[in-house]
Amino acid sequence: MTDVGALAVEARFPISVDIYHRMIDGGLLAEGDRIELLEGVIVAMSPHSSEHARVVSALQKIFRALGDEWAVRCQLPLTLARSEPEPDLAVCPQPLEDAAARHPTTASLVAEVARSSLELDRAKASIYAEAGVIEYWLIDVLAQRVEIFRDPDGARYRTAAVADLGETIAPVAVPTLVVEVARLFRASRR
Repeated sequence: MTDVGALAVEARFPISVDIYHRMIDGGLLAEGDRIELLEGVIVAMSPHSSEHARVVSALQKIFRALGDEWAVRCQLPLTLARSEPEPDLAVCPQPLEDAAARHPTTASLVAEVARSSLELDRAKASIYAEAGVIEYWLIDVLAQRVEIFRDPDGARYRTAAVADLGETIAPVAVPTLVVEVARLFRASRR
């Protein structure tokens, strides 16, 4: 007996970013759909838990300090070669007005907050590295730590580190902005 799931994977038709945009423009995909395009595949996004929402809110408050020199985008698309992820936070070097006609194609920093999506978000590192994202933070809600990936080289990052609750992180692009890891999780602690 043939496994239908295996057939579906073998027969998969990758979708380009252009086709994805046409599907959105044509109404096949709605703005409220919890999906993103990853390496040509439309992937369902996990629902946001209350812990996830609190960490994203903390990120917004912290990065608001950057002012108008940076576009701080929360849960909005980045248009990449074969993907259009919607990271929880993206810090882009241009003002929002410059990107009004299209989504940014890279970022100086991307952060994903993960609770149930940890493995998927960890796999996104190669997508972000290939897009030239200087730094990628994977914020693990359950372990209350941040995995930090820096120095993109093709589809991988040359360096990876972990920052725990008692530590601080300074983004490479904005080293004067020091983030206390504990501050990200303060409201999430039980």
